[in-house]
Amino acid sequence: MPLKIGFVSDLHFGPEAFHKGKLRKLTHHAAELTRGVVRKMNEDLRPDLLVNLGDDIEDESRDADLARYTECQDILRTAKAELVNVAGNHDTIHLTRSDLARIWRREGPLFYSLDRGGFHLVVLHTIEQKGVDIRIPRAQLEWLKDDLARTNLPVVVLMHHSASEQDLEDSYWFAGRAHLALVKERAELRAILEESGKVRVVFNGHVHRNHLDVIRGIPYVTVQSLIENLDEDAPGRPASACTIASLEDERTTIRVLGNDPARYQIEHARR
Repeated sequence: MPLKIGFVSDLHFGPEAFHKGKLRKLTHHAAELTRGVVRKMNEDLRPDLLVNLGDDIEDESRDADLARYTECQDILRTAKAELVNVAGNHDTIHLTRSDLARIWRREGPLFYSLDRGGFHLVVLHTIEQKGVDIRIPRAQLEWLKDDLARTNLPVVVLMHHSASEQDLEDSYWFAGRAHLALVKERAELRAILEESGKVRVVFNGHVHRNHLDVIRGIPYVTVQSLIENLDEDAPGRPASACTIASLEDERTTIRVLGNDPARYQIEHARR
């Protein structure tokens, strides 16, 4: 049986977000759209896991962020599938790592791993210094090496920021600002994933578009934001994006649903 994973990313509960004077994030629809995605997951897609790739909130203040992050998580928990969370950069501006761990209902750091359906899932916590860069700490890279060495299962990596080399010059958000989309230590991170020989696919959010890179045999999939405005300005048309991935021994099939659809099929070499 394949492992079916549903994905949502960049839900951005919070105040309306403008960029260069135009309405870009349809945050005022976030709760409604999230409920719709969960309903679709429960009634139609029926994944084994629901992965939230982070940026549940459009940060504003500690009190507002805490209330909105909790609201978002409460809606996601109405899914019948097990919820797996990744921390985004907006999530940790006013909220602490302990806040997120408590709301996630788990102990320990915001990077961790788990085995489900014959696959080993690794959740990484990439850290943005606002306006400067995105890092993955040395201790986490060492943990990752050890974690990959300990498993004999095929691996799926989940993270908020991108570890690929995608060209961002046509990105609305990150043209000329790749350092705020791509992890600074991405070459070292990819080397660890490659050397393990176990990684099937890597998923990230953050970039607010659909994208696929394949680097040295490993696919890096960027998942579109739920609330990204596909029009130039208000009133706007949300991407309403959710993703379903079917992971099998021979292939991974990925479908992005909503107003900005995409489909990828990746064939895996037999090991």
